[in-house]
Amino acid sequence: MSDLHVIGGVKKLNNQNYKSWSTRMMLYLQGQNLWEVPTSDMMRKWKIKVGKSMCVLKMTIEKDALEHIRDAKTP
Repeated sequence: MSDLHVIGGVKKLNNQNYKSWSTRMMLYLQGQNLWEVPTSDMMRKWKIKVGKSMCVLKMTIEKDALEHIRDAKTP
């Protein structure tokens, strides 16, 4: 997979843009239906959403910040 600089208009997180990145990332994830907390009957779908969310999050973080969440399994 190629290294994407922008996903849904969200520039990668760096040491200077956390406030704007977090706001835009929240809006992007909400728009992709990846933000809400699932109920017990939604676990399978939730696991799929977690995978998609982690992909988006890890692809929108600069390399130096990625080291801090590299092993994270959930957002």
